[in-house]
Amino acid sequence: MANPLDMFFKGYRTTVFNRGRIGHVSLSSYVEGLEDLRTYDPPYEGFRIARILKETEGSATPYFREVGPGMDGVGNLVDRRSKLLKILGARDDEEAYKALLSAEDAPGKLDVVGAWVDEYRTIDSLRKLPLVKYYEKEAAPYITSAVIIARAPDGAYNASIHRFTPIGDDRAVVRLVPRHLYTIYHKWRDMGKDTPVAVVWGTHPAVLLSAASSPPYGVFELAVAARLMNGLKVVELDNGTYAPYLATVIMEGYITGQLADEGPYVDVVGTYDVVRKQPVIKIERIYVLKSSPIVNYLLPAGLEHQLLMGFEREAKIWRAVSSVVPKVVKVRLTRGGFGWMHAVISIKKNVEGDAKNAALAAFAAHPSLKHVVVVDEDIDPDDPRDVEWALATRFRADRGLFVIPYARGSTLDPMALNEEGLTYKVGVDATRPLDKDPRMFEKARIP
Repeated sequence: MANPLDMFFKGYRTTVFNRGRIGHVSLSSYVEGLEDLRTYDPPYEGFRIARILKETEGSATPYFREVGPGMDGVGNLVDRRSKLLKILGARDDEEAYKALLSAEDAPGKLDVVGAWVDEYRTIDSLRKLPLVKYYEKEAAPYITSAVIIARAPDGAYNASIHRFTPIGDDRAVVRLVPRHLYTIYHKWRDMGKDTPVAVVWGTHPAVLLSAASSPPYGVFELAVAARLMNGLKVVELDNGTYAPYLATVIMEGYITGQLADEGPYVDVVGTYDVVRKQPVIKIERIYVLKSSPIVNYLLPAGLEHQLLMGFEREAKIWRAVSSVVPKVVKVRLTRGGFGWMHAVISIKKNVEGDAKNAALAAFAAHPSLKHVVVVDEDIDPDDPRDVEWALATRFRADRGLFVIPYARGSTLDPMALNEEGLTYKVGVDATRPLDKDPRMFEKARIP
C-alpha cells in the first residue's frame, strides 16, 4: 500500500549544512525583513504586552526584548492586509485569494531534516515559557497562537491553531472545536489511545496562515505552507508527528483522555468564552531554538486574529460568488463582524437576482456567516459609511431582504439558538434596481 505521506514529502531525509539557504523558514529571518519594527524593553509586568499590541496594531510591529531568559517576542505579524499580500507574493486581493486556494488544491512538498536536535536546547517545564494574559478576567497565562500538528490513525496529518494553557510542568489544556483536530482526537479515543501531536510556538506567518485555513480533511496544512513558501523544511519527532524546522518552540506530546477546565478566555468576538472541560496534553519534550529564539504574541480579538482567521474564508467566498455572478469586485469579512460573521460583497450586477445568488453562495462557502450585504461596484465594502449609504438609497426590505431560518451558523454567536450555532441568517440586496432610472442612484462627484 502506498504511503499517504508520499504526496507531501519528497521522499528523502536531508542533513542541514547551509543554514543561510533555508533561513527563510524561521520567524527571526522574517522579522529581520520588517520595516515597521518598534522595540520595547522589559519589564513586562501586568498587561503591558497586551496594551502594546493593541496600541500598535495597524501601525507598527512591536518587538519585545527579553520576554524570558534568552528569548524575545514579537506581535502584530499579520495585522494588516498589506503584510498578508506580501507574504503571499500578491499585488491585490484576487491574486492573494488565488495563491492561497491554489496552495490548498495542490499542496507543496516537505523536506524532512535529518539532523536538527543540535539546533535546540531543552527545558524541563512549560512554566519556563514566557506566557502572558491579555485581558483582566482571563484564567491564566497562555499561548494564543499554538500550532498543533496531529497524526491521525488513518495516516492523515493536520495543523491548526489553538489556545494552549499550561496547568503543570508537563501538562496543558487545549481548546478543541469540532473541526479536523477534534475528529482526529476522537478517532484515537475510539481506539482507546492518545493523539500524538507536536505543539509549535513561534513560526513563519505563512505557516500560521496555512494552519488557520481549512482545506479538506487529509490535506496537510504544512504542505499548503510549503507551496506558499516554495518549500518548507520540517523535523520528525519520536511520536511520528512533524514540526517546521527552526520553529522557536517545539513541544512533543499526546492529547490524552483527561479533561480539565479551559477558560475563561477572550475569543475573536471580543467577549469571554465560557469555561468548558477540554482535553489535556501530556508534554514529553520541550525544544527551544538556540539561535535567535522569538515567540509570537497574538492579541485575541485583535486585527491579526481576525485577518488570520478570516482571510481564507474570504477567498472561498470570492471563489463561490465568482461562479454565480459576472464579476466580484471585493469581498470583506468586516471588522464589526470580527472578521468572521458579517460579509459585504461588491459585485457587477447583470440581472435582477444576481445579488441574492451572491449572498446564497457566500453563505454556502462560509457557513459561519450570519449577515451578508451585497452592493454595487461603486460601493466600497471597506467603508462602513459607503455601505450604509447603499442601504439607505438602494435597499427596500420587501424586495431586497431575505431570511434563512434554522440554518447552522457560528458557535461564536452569543445569540445562536443552541450550542451548535443554529440561527436565522439574513441576506440583503443593496444593489440598484435595474427597472428604475439609473440616474436616480448616481453618486454625485466633484470634478
